[in-house]
Amino acid sequence: MTARQPNLRLSRWEQRSEWPLAAVAVVFLVTYSLQVLAEPRGVAAVALNTAMTVLWVIFVVDYVVRLALAEARLRWFFRHLFDLATVALPFLRPLRVLRLVVLVFTLQRAFGNALRGRVVVYASVVAALMVYASSLAVLDVERAAPDANIVTFGDAVWWALATITTVGYGDQYPVTVVGRLIAALLMVGGISLIGVITATVASWIVQRVSEDATATNTATADQIDALRDEVRQLTEALAAGSDRRSPAHSTRTHRNDTAPRSGR
Repeated sequence: MTARQPNLRLSRWEQRSEWPLAAVAVVFLVTYSLQVLAEPRGVAAVALNTAMTVLWVIFVVDYVVRLALAEARLRWFFRHLFDLATVALPFLRPLRVLRLVVLVFTLQRAFGNALRGRVVVYASVVAALMVYASSLAVLDVERAAPDANIVTFGDAVWWALATITTVGYGDQYPVTVVGRLIAALLMVGGISLIGVITATVASWIVQRVSEDATATNTATADQIDALRDEVRQLTEALAAGSDRRSPAHSTRTHRNDTAPRSGR
């Protein structure tokens, strides 16, 4: 039974679109930040909403292209239901903040491959991105709600830090359904981030131990080879010395054998 060959066209598209999508995600994050923090009105608000729609359509196009390039489309569709949810649900106005989910995953996919070997930098970048994006999202849905206690960006950042670190002081908390959904996603993301960091550190330790063991085994093998060479050289030297002594010993033995013996 032959192994299933990878979809080269899909892989090629994902590789080529990785960094362009990351650039789109950065622009998307800047635009969303202006919407939430500046709270524009009039023409500025319309312009930002239009830009957000255009940028989001790019993510939708990426999803459609990947689905079209997949060989087993039905299987790919069911295996990427989360991708479908993140590009479809935000078109419903109450769930528009879920756009930040695909934003985080897009940037993590692009920058994660470059920074995964540097555990501290990787963890810092992903954690900062998750905190900032969730702070914007929760502030967007919470500040206008009755009995809201997250009404400023500082409140939102403090809440996000307490949530992602699983501290949960309880002084700041979401009161809306969407806000609590954002909190749940941030909790899962924080736990997943800790798991990724732990796995990365464990993998690094195992790799270092394996490298040290390999180096030790190599050194031991070299020492054994050197000892064998010394034994072989010593054996050859002893054999050569024995060969040099053998003719004289044979001559003396021959003379003793041929010498006349005196009778009684």
